[in-house]
Amino acid sequence: MTEREKMLAGELYDCGDPALLAQWHRARALTQAYNSTPSDHREELEAILDQLLGGRGKNLWISAPFYVDYGENIFFGEGCEVNMNCVFLDDNTITIGDRALVGPGVHIYTAFHPTRAAERFGTAAEGFSFCRTRTAPVTVGNDVWLGGGSILLPGVTIGDDTVIGAGSVVTRSIPAGVVAVGNPCRVLRPNR
Repeated sequence: MTEREKMLAGELYDCGDPALLAQWHRARALTQAYNSTPSDHREELEAILDQLLGGRGKNLWISAPFYVDYGENIFFGEGCEVNMNCVFLDDNTITIGDRALVGPGVHIYTAFHPTRAAERFGTAAEGFSFCRTRTAPVTVGNDVWLGGGSILLPGVTIGDDTVIGAGSVVTRSIPAGVVAVGNPCRVLRPNR
């Protein structure tokens, strides 16, 4: 099993794997190009997104700057908007449904590390060494609004037509049709 296959399967994997690092560097170059392209150069921006993302529907708007780990594990539905300063750590898949609104400074994480230092790093070695990592996918439904500064942790699902309040930290899945806020994020009321 390759390190990429382990990564997508949620098993411990080596972030320093040469193939993964090559994709990581490629994504850095593409996001740098995207972030430095004028916002009114739509054709250039669309071409970069086609190279960067795993898939996207029509009418996707991403305001720069935008940051990813690999890019190829991110999938958008149609009519989505992503505001500036968002960070998508797509070590596993991030799937975002149709008409999703992603506020400024939203972070979506799919990677996590063992909590015990000995499990994260193993035995001490000379020089820099990536720590051991695992992943879990994140899914955001249709018609979801992720308020500014929200953080979605690995493995969560946000149901359709749900609003996540600004600054919330989503540690567990949130059902469809609700307004949820806080740290940790909890359902506040129905979204009706």
